Amino acid sequence: MGFSIPRLYAIIDPARAGGRLPAVVARELVSAGVRLVQFRDKHASSRQLYETCVELKELLQDSGCRLIVNDRADVARAADADGVHLGQEDLPVERARCVLAPGQWIGCSTHSPGQVVEADRSSADYIAFGPVFPTTGKENPDPVVGLEGLRQARRLTAKPLVAIGGITLRNAQEVLAAGADSLAVIGDLLKAPDVQERAREFLSVLES
Repeated sequence: MGFSIPRLYAIIDPARAGGRLPAVVARELVSAGVRLVQFRDKHASSRQLYETCVELKELLQDSGCRLIVNDRADVARAADADGVHLGQEDLPVERARCVLAPGQWIGCSTHSPGQVVEADRSSADYIAFGPVFPTTGKENPDPVVGLEGLRQARRLTAKPLVAIGGITLRNAQEVLAAGADSLAVIGDLLKAPDVQERAREFLSVLES
């Protein structure tokens, strides 16, 4: 289908970065070889979110690493990011398409087979599914879908499938084996004493 997604989908969330600035984390990720980063900040104002995304876009633009903005299609467009990631409470995919520039990606979070089917019928470029394992990445997480749920989701779509939720170095390979094309990781990256080294470890596991 002409669309491929990197194996590691790193998510930067200031609330989980241990006080490290988003730009500092982004530099460490890019230095490790990460090629896809999402910025997520549920507590920033629109202006703060925009300014941080502009900074990250400028930082990443010569590295070959794409920047995805969580939730906000308007900010993704204004900051000239590479795309937006939409949750179930955000703009519908086709309405977000109207906001974005041609060529900007749209990802869509799903948590059930029905939502996967709906996302598959949309123009979303990739589908995220989870949480695969218990996670502390959200204040009110959706029910855990497990590896069997991920296998079911894989059967429902030919679009790139991004697994999310509780993914660590220890379970990464079994998540890939269950059908994921890419692994979205927050905690096991951001909690590491050395983010760059942890990202390298993930890439080594995912690309072997």
